[in-house]
Amino acid sequence: MSLLAGILTAYTILLVGTLSPGPAVALLLGIASSEGRRAALTTCAGIALGSMTLNLLTLAGIGLLLSQVAWAMQALKAFGTAYLLWLAYGAFRRAMRPPAVTRVKTGTRGTVARLVQGYLLQVTNPKAVGFWLAISAVGAVTNASLPVIALYVLCGGVISFFGHAAWGFALSSRPFQNAYAAARGKIEAALGLVFGFAAFKLATSEV
Repeated sequence: MSLLAGILTAYTILLVGTLSPGPAVALLLGIASSEGRRAALTTCAGIALGSMTLNLLTLAGIGLLLSQVAWAMQALKAFGTAYLLWLAYGAFRRAMRPPAVTRVKTGTRGTVARLVQGYLLQVTNPKAVGFWLAISAVGAVTNASLPVIALYVLCGGVISFFGHAAWGFALSSRPFQNAYAAARGKIEAALGLVFGFAAFKLATSEV
């Protein structure tokens, strides 16, 4: 897979993961509803920093693994494909019976506390960890130079921030909350298709 194609594939998986409902969205729903957009955006910044941390950790860990074990990339590729297929299955299942969106109860906190809360949520979120392992399976910047890797990590953080910020802006509006709840089934079905297509692309790519 070429460098550009690998990066675009990785960012596509990241964007879909950012936009798909999960623990971060539940947290942002509670914060945006009770404290407004500023607190939600601060939390988004923490989530983005956590995303960059996971990116760096997976890049460092995968690089070390690949230097020691020749078949590691194929194993990682298989894991990434299986994980994306599992996400597709979960999305289709939720599309059939859309669950209610429940907000995480949040108390009033300061700016630094919200930043730390978003960061800790992301680095301990199994969904986020799984996504980054799947993204690493693409091998987007495996043999890239240090400046390219730095830019790749930075842009990944930007995507994470603005993707979650979109949720923060939207979820602070009651009409959007109602509209989202009504369209949850269709949204989950669309996500299932995207996850399934991403799994197919990863499984058939040459790493």
